[in-house]
Parts: sequence; C-alpha cells; structure tokens
Amino acid sequence: MSYFENYRGIKLDIQSVDISIGKSVHETIRTVVDKLERHAGKINFTDVYLKKENTANGVDKFVRIRLGIPGPDAFAEDTGEHWETTIRNVADKIERQLKKGNDK
Repeated sequence: MSYFENYRGIKLDIQSVDISIGKSVHETIRTVVDKLERHAGKINFTDVYLKKENTANGVDKFVRIRLGIPGPDAFAEDTGEHWETTIRNVADKIERQLKKGNDK
C-alpha cells in the first residue's frame, strides 16, 4: 500500500508492504514528523517504509525512515513488536543524528 500526503508542506510518502495500516500509525508518523521538524528546521520530504516480517523471535515490525533535509538526508531503521513504538524509536535515532549535526 502506498500513501502520499502533503503534510504542512512536507511530502509524506508511506510505503507499507502487503499490510494495511490504521489511523493510529498515520497519527504517530505525523507526530514524529512534527517532533523532528523542531530539530531539523526545514524538512522537504519524509519517506516511511513499513514491513511485517515473520521471525523466530517474534520481532516482526520493520520500520525505515528517510528525512529529506537540506544537506545530507537523515536515515534510520529499527525492528520491534509494535508499529507505534518502533516508529518512535526510529524517530529518536534520527533526532540524535540531527542534534549531532547541529553540534558541529
């Protein structure tokens, strides 16, 4: 499933492989974009890739986010048991990248 949205001037592209995601996942993505925008300043686009993987250890939600910002894009990925938690974990990784870049 592909979902495109112009969210507050940011091109939001959500790709989910063979799954349908609910409104709470979309709201979580919008919330983390708002949070990341405070640290990045200008966000041109956000690409979100969601995939469900069957694994032996039960961790089966895979999330990858690429943030298009001036300069090098910020990128992170993670796996977890719940979409919302995993999305927030990936956003935290990107936030650390942005803070590290601002400290230079």
